[in-house]
Amino acid sequence: MKSVYAKDIRGGDKVNTTFMIMKKLYKDNENNTIAYIGDNSGDIKAVIPDKDDVLKIGDVIECTASMETLLVISKFKKMHHFLVEQFLPTIKRSVEDIMREIDEMSEEEFKSKEIKALNDYFFKDEEFLKRFKRGIGGVSMHHNYLGGLAEHTLNVMYLARTFAYRYDCRNKEIVILGAKLHDIGKIYEFNYDGPFSYTLRGEMEGHIVIGVTMLEEAFRKEPNLYNEDFKERIKGCVVQHHGKVEFGSPKPPNMEESYIVHYADYVDATMNKISLIKEGIEPGNWSAYDRRIEGKLYV
Repeated sequence: MKSVYAKDIRGGDKVNTTFMIMKKLYKDNENNTIAYIGDNSGDIKAVIPDKDDVLKIGDVIECTASMETLLVISKFKKMHHFLVEQFLPTIKRSVEDIMREIDEMSEEEFKSKEIKALNDYFFKDEEFLKRFKRGIGGVSMHHNYLGGLAEHTLNVMYLARTFAYRYDCRNKEIVILGAKLHDIGKIYEFNYDGPFSYTLRGEMEGHIVIGVTMLEEAFRKEPNLYNEDFKERIKGCVVQHHGKVEFGSPKPPNMEESYIVHYADYVDATMNKISLIKEGIEPGNWSAYDRRIEGKLYV
């Protein structure tokens, strides 16, 4: 078990603990690796005696080190068994509780054959669920922690359902399922077994294109079940959920359902950014400028 975290280390400390390789920078004059290493509390710049260059980003090492100008590691060994939650930001709430809420809302709202079949195609698939429950909402902008994708999905479903009933949307089931599926492409867009980053597919296609591809695969499995109107409305919710072309949406919303999913997504993403920014700031104070909201926040 990990005993010392990055945030606890001070100048002059001598430690024996574990860290993940977050970012490799360069080799120094003595062929040591200069890198950022860390855990779920932060990271530290370190010098590592890795002359044979055996370490990769995402590796976890047990090391003996002293904190000087940099963290100077005298010896290390790679760890093959560890709890990734100790090294990467992780949701505070149990992801199983979140999934239970998602399932309860789905059970209450999903009645039609098409809706149930498409929901089950994804959410009764063990491999999909494994990825979905660990998935992140983003690398840096919002819900950027393990379990963030499930948390964001639940919140968007909740808001979308509220809007759909409040404004008497004609296709309430489509709205709520569209909210549930709007970010499914993120399970393949991001790497989240090590430092959060984009996959090659994520860089090339993005989660909207990936999500639509996943929907098309589902529709091909049951070609006689889904009618064209249903397929286009669900795909429209995924394609249009970013709202504007300049925000990465291939098309701006042009259905009642996609407007609702877009605004539900926008509200939750924004409020999550605000919750992350205000952490550790006393009431009555300003945050520093934050690029996530392109300004400062008065707490």
